[in-house]
Parts: sequence; C-alpha cells; structure tokens
Amino acid sequence: MTSRFLLALALLVALPVWSQVNDNAAPAANDNPANEDARMLIPPPVTGEAYATAPEAEVRSNYLRAGVVFNTEYTDNVLAGITAKPVSDIDYSVWPTITFDETTTRLHSILTYAPGFTVYQRTSGRNEADQNAGVDIQYRLSPHLTASVRDSFQKASSVFSQPDSFSAAPVYGTAQAPTAAVIPPVADRLTNNANAELSYQFSRTGMIGGSGTFTNLHFPDPTEVPGLYDSSSSGASAFYSHRLSKKHYIGAQYQYSRILAFPAGPQFETLTHTIFGFYTIYFTPTFSLSLSAGPQYYQTTQSSLLNSHSWEPASTASLGWQGQHATFAASYSRTVTGGGGLLGAFESNAANASARWQLTRTWNIGAAVSYSIFKNLVSVPVAESTQGGHSTSGNVSVRHPIGQYFEAELGYTRLHQSYGGIPLIAVAPDTNLESISISYHFNRPLGR
Repeated sequence: MTSRFLLALALLVALPVWSQVNDNAAPAANDNPANEDARMLIPPPVTGEAYATAPEAEVRSNYLRAGVVFNTEYTDNVLAGITAKPVSDIDYSVWPTITFDETTTRLHSILTYAPGFTVYQRTSGRNEADQNAGVDIQYRLSPHLTASVRDSFQKASSVFSQPDSFSAAPVYGTAQAPTAAVIPPVADRLTNNANAELSYQFSRTGMIGGSGTFTNLHFPDPTEVPGLYDSSSSGASAFYSHRLSKKHYIGAQYQYSRILAFPAGPQFETLTHTIFGFYTIYFTPTFSLSLSAGPQYYQTTQSSLLNSHSWEPASTASLGWQGQHATFAASYSRTVTGGGGLLGAFESNAANASARWQLTRTWNIGAAVSYSIFKNLVSVPVAESTQGGHSTSGNVSVRHPIGQYFEAELGYTRLHQSYGGIPLIAVAPDTNLESISISYHFNRPLGR
C-alpha cells in the first residue's frame, strides 16, 4: 500500500519534467459538450473521478495552499462494541494541511497531505496520529489520448478523521466497491484507493478507454472491531462511448472485480463480471444526468468451496451540478459486491447525496447524506459470514471566515448502523458527533 503511494509521488515529480518538453503544444480544444467538434468528455458512468464539490467561483489551479486546523469534537459513542452502555468523550486534534495544484498545457497534478494528531479527554487509550494523503495526475499524451492516475490513503481513528468537514464522502457516477461498508465510530483503520485510466478519442464522436482499480481496508487492532475483517479488491474495465449529438452520449462498459475478505479462518472471495449500457445528457457543461444498467454475474467462494453463483441485474443513476456558488451531486447504485469489512457476497443498494452552497461572500453551508443496505446472497450462509444490514449517515457544516487568514466551522454528524452479528454495532448502533474548528490558511500562486 505504501509502495503504491510512493509510486504515485514519483510520477508527480517525473511528469512535470516530461510535460515541459511539450509546453509548446497547442492548447486543448474547447471542452464544452455543446460544441460537436469539442474534445469528448468521459461520462460519469465510466470515469473514476468524483463529481465536483467546490463551486465554480472557488475552483482555481496553479497554487500552493497551506495551513493548520484546530478541531474539537464531542462523541457520544466512543467505545462502541466494548461497553454495553455508550460512552461519551471530547477530543482535541490539530491538522497541518498542504495542497499543491499545478496546471500546464498537458498536465494537471494535485498533491494533498494532512496529518492529524488527536487526544481524548477521558479515554486516553484512543489517542491517535492520523494521515490523509492524495495524488491526482491527469496527462494529455496527445490531443486525443489522455492518461490519469489517482491514489488516496487514509489512516483514521474516528468516524470522520479529516481536517475539513466540507470534504464529505465523494459522490461517483459509477458503482464503487465499498472501502468500508461498516464504519467503526472510534477505531484504527487504514484505507487505500488507487485508480489508473487511459482514454482515446479515435473520431469526432467515438472514444474508447480502460481502467484498473485497487482498494484496501486494514484494521491494525482486530480487538477494536469485533465482527469486522480486513478486505481488498482489484478490478479492470473497458468502455466505448459514442456522442450522439451536442449533449447526448451513449455507450457500453465491461467491468471485472475480485474482492477478498480475510477472517482468521478461511478466505472469502467474490468475483463479478458486469456489462453496462449507459446514457448521459449534459444539460450544461457542468450539469449532467447519467443512467446505466445491465446484467452482472457473480461467484462467491469460501476457500475452495463454491457457495453461490448467479446472474443479477445491476444499475446506477447519478446527477451532478456545479454552479457559480453552489454544487449538488447524487447517486444510486444496485450491484453485487463484497468486502468493506463484511464476509460474503451481497446485493448492495446505496444512495448518496452532497451539496454545498455559498450563501453570501462570507457564509458557506455543506451537507451530505448516505444510505446503504447489504443483503447476503448466499442462501445458506456459512457460520463466519455476515448476515447483512443497513447504514444511514448525515452531516452538515457551516463555515465563516474570520479576517483574511482564519475560518471558523461548526459541524454535526449522525451515524446509524444495523448489522446483526457484529458486536461493534449491535450494542450501540447510533453515533452523534458535534465539532467546532478554527483554521489558518494561506494561498500562494505558482509561477509558470
């Protein structure tokens, strides 16, 4: 996992040097989907990129942003799964942050890093050092050939171990393997998500592409998460996209995934093969609706014993809008998946939505909600497998600047989870968290 992240960092260093050789190349064509001669966009059902979370007025590139966030939180369920009665606590954390964003005629690279240090007032055994890091590189090899690499790593110790409450879980236009289907309220976990894509526009209306993905979930101390297990997934996909007219895209995609779960005993494996047909309409360059559906074949195995295999319908729907002072994204997916801390193959129904609104020049509101339900597809589950269950979460944040370099933020998060047979959740299924933070930050433009 660490080696993958270091590889991405190496690419970040190497690619700008490579791109400098091509800085005299012609600028990219107009990407407005209303222009039939524009370079084609990659529709949300087949791209590994999440919908935009920042309004257009806040989008900027070629800058260095750094700062520090001081945060305090009250949690009413800090010892979930350990005590029969929920235990509350207050924690204090500090998050140094840095973001590097550079754009050239061919390259767009973003590097973010935010370590965190958290101290609990009563349960000092939960004190933790967290990590948040990410790399996003997009490089145009030629006017019609584009490559991208994304990698995010998180070492977390609480429900939302991150310095920015506005950075809610991203909303995607494609079904994603769950990194964590069940979220421990307070427990150490390491997650890594990597994605590489290549797309080629071979004609004015035709594009093909492919991608590879990898996710990993690891709990360093299994005693903190009774009933949850390590897991990993890998996959590949290929797609064809056709532009019907100025705003309408159709296409097809094949996806393969292999999901592993690692209990103390035998290994659980779930294989899926999915064929999607998709349709996307761009009402405006930053407002799109996407639909996709198709058959999905799955096979689940415990060690060498085949437990179940069948065909299931799969579908996704998503909507994304980025305005001058607001954003909104929502998605729904029905797929067969596994992992995410659970054992077995599951029919997954998941819905997510996030919004952000700049009320005035100095007031911002952010909100996000999600719901997921997992149903075990094995007719006679083995003893170790998870029965399934559902999760509901929501959070809201309000932000207001204090002078030129400081900001204050208030946030509230509620998490409800119901999974039979998982002690971590069965004892205390609800978690409420209130937070307040003060941040200092500054921006510096990057010269060409």
